[in-house]
Amino acid sequence: MSEALIGLVPQYGVALVFLATFLSCLALPVPSSLIMLAGGAFAAGGDLSLAAVSLAAWAGALLGDQTGFAAGRRGAHLVDALIARHPRRAVLLARARAFSERWGGPGVYFSRWLVSPLGPYVNFLAGSARMNWARFSAWDAAGEATWVALYVGLGYSFAGQLETAADVLGNLSGAIAAGIVTLLLWRILFGPRP
Repeated sequence: MSEALIGLVPQYGVALVFLATFLSCLALPVPSSLIMLAGGAFAAGGDLSLAAVSLAAWAGALLGDQTGFAAGRRGAHLVDALIARHPRRAVLLARARAFSERWGGPGVYFSRWLVSPLGPYVNFLAGSARMNWARFSAWDAAGEATWVALYVGLGYSFAGQLETAADVLGNLSGAIAAGIVTLLLWRILFGPRP
């Protein structure tokens, strides 16, 4: 499957890179990191423009993140109404919102690239927690720039070993995300009560 996806990149170019990053930021199972690596590799070979691949990946990711944030903002009242009926869940939501208020900016930044599988959920949480839009956008833009530079840059640098780089980065990102989710769940379940 990886080879088939990689083969689509020179055929559809930056439009595919844009669409992949946009959809992945909405929690759809699109291998955007692999597509960005391939875009970087094809840029190294001269088939695509490095600047165009990078800009398309960044713009797609930003638009996807903004869409998730807006959905969270618009759906906050529905979440509040559902949670109000369950006091224990209301406590968890209050904790999540307090966490978002305290660590929201860095949380947004690191969820763009270090633990990117969590990114779409952070977008929704930031919106539903009513995080300041300008603050979210600034941290989001910086985080997505890091993600794009990392993956497109590695694709450009390791064009001949693309599948190996994709496997290593995918496993590393998944392991870090699983560790962070485990720590957060531990804190929620066994941490101090408000």
